[in-house]
Amino acid sequence: MAVTRASSYDVDLTRGVLDGLRAVGADVAGANVVLKPNLVEFDRGSAINTDPRLIAATVLAARRLGASTVTVAEGPGHRRDTRYITEASGLAEMLRDVEATFVDLNTAEAGLVRPSSRFTQLEELWLPKLLTDADVVISMPKMKTHHWAGVTLSLKNCFGCLPGRVYGWPKNILHWVGIDNAILDVAGAVRPSYAIIDGIVGMQGNGPIDGVSIASGVLVFSDDPVAADTVAAMLMGMDPARIPYLREAGRFLGQGDLDRIVQVGEDPSTLTMQFAPAPGAEFMVAGSALPRT
Repeated sequence: MAVTRASSYDVDLTRGVLDGLRAVGADVAGANVVLKPNLVEFDRGSAINTDPRLIAATVLAARRLGASTVTVAEGPGHRRDTRYITEASGLAEMLRDVEATFVDLNTAEAGLVRPSSRFTQLEELWLPKLLTDADVVISMPKMKTHHWAGVTLSLKNCFGCLPGRVYGWPKNILHWVGIDNAILDVAGAVRPSYAIIDGIVGMQGNGPIDGVSIASGVLVFSDDPVAADTVAAMLMGMDPARIPYLREAGRFLGQGDLDRIVQVGEDPSTLTMQFAPAPGAEFMVAGSALPRT
């Protein structure tokens, strides 16, 4: 996996994404690729969503790496009016500029799949056929704290893959069955091939919507979403071992041991910042004297 410095969205992000994907050996040649950003709600000046400029740059980068098709898809969990969010956030305009298609996963055709794990009582999950038919799914979350999960990164980002027309807004079923357990079952069903975490500007405090922006200046690339989230949590000043769903994900979904994650590019330890934790998640801060759960 690779961590790169990225101080602004107003640079050549396409080159940066190309370099990051190449660094982790991403293979998208001839593939039907789906980019799954985090598009939750629109609040001007906030850091809620994956930045549209990074999404557009990833479309171009995937094409340059030989992707057959590149589709951007998301099922926003808060607003039923997805078109409003894409237009207000600037994503629709950016995708028009790069001639990319957007699919609303809340309303897309879906089919039933059985999760590979059973942390919840959900024996089947509705997943859009766009995702199950894709050759490559790239999870593109915003680097944020989360008032229930502690951090929301590439695994939690998979919640947006499930259709709101089945699971409601804000997909309450997934919260009722236990958010940590649902993250594991949903991410295990989606199984994104790669992760690109938008940490150029992140969110700290009462995320994922009401937190405060923080200029964290990094992009995280990985062919293992668990490794991506583990390193990203460390970059946020959190102890991955204190994040329950992330600790469990390291047992079956990917590599969660920082000592065993192969790093290329920047040394993540030199780029760590202390994000203010979400209320109630203070125990997740690295070095905290509070007990782990």
